[in-house]
Parts: sequence; C-alpha cells; structure tokens
Amino acid sequence: MMRDKLANAMKEALKAKEARRLSTVRLIQTAIKDRDIANRGVGKDPVSDDDILQILQKMIKQREESAKIYDEGGRGELADQEREEITIIRDFMPEQMSDEQVVEACKAVIAEIGAQGLRDMGKCISLLKERYAGQMDFARASAIVKDLLK
Repeated sequence: MMRDKLANAMKEALKAKEARRLSTVRLIQTAIKDRDIANRGVGKDPVSDDDILQILQKMIKQREESAKIYDEGGRGELADQEREEITIIRDFMPEQMSDEQVVEACKAVIAEIGAQGLRDMGKCISLLKERYAGQMDFARASAIVKDLLK
C-alpha cells in the first residue's frame, strides 16, 4: 500500500538525515491528508492508491512548471531543487511507459471499444486512466488518441 511505502520512506529519510527526501515525502503525505479531509467533508472514502498516484502526478507537473519558470528567471538553483523533488516523487510511482508503449496502449484501447471518432475520445481516456494510472502522461496520451481517431 502506498501509505505504508511513504511512511517507511519517511523513517528511512529521517534515519539517513536526507533533508530533501524527508521534506518531499512530508509534502506528499500532506497532500494526501488534505485530500482525505476534503473527501471526508463530502462523505467519500479516504483516498485510494490510484488517487495517490494522481496526486503524485499532479505534484510532478507542478514542479516541472515551477522548474521551467525558475530556469527562465535565471534561478537555476531553485529549478534544480524542483527537479530533485520530481526525482524523489517518481520513486513512489510505477515505472513510466515509453512513448511506443503509450501509442500501443492507445491503439489497443481504441480497437477494444471500437472507437469511431472524436466523440469516443472520453471513453478511451477513461479506460487508459483506469488501466495505466501513474504509468503515463495522460495529456500526451490524449493527444495520441485524438490523432488516431481523426
């Protein structure tokens, strides 16, 4: 379970005195706890492992955007810090699919549901998210599906 993995990573980072890793794991746990609280407020269950993967993907995307802004602003040290956090966050995610694997998965899903055009795009992406949560960039997959359905 992801929560156990994160708790163990925090203990290990504490023991090894790895400040960056420790602070990043704490940020992840805080994001999960915030989502748990939001879910409780609307009567939903605590976040699942799939939800945690989505949270991690969002955190990576935020850091990629921040690193780009820091680079453009001449703040290389802050951009490097963001990239270090991305590396740490990726440690908790399944291995990412290659571009070829993403294309193949998109083609397979399109064939499986018999998608005919762009109106079926939502079904395709939904199925990809269900099967490959945390393993691919869904913005990229969405563009691939769109090209394949044209």
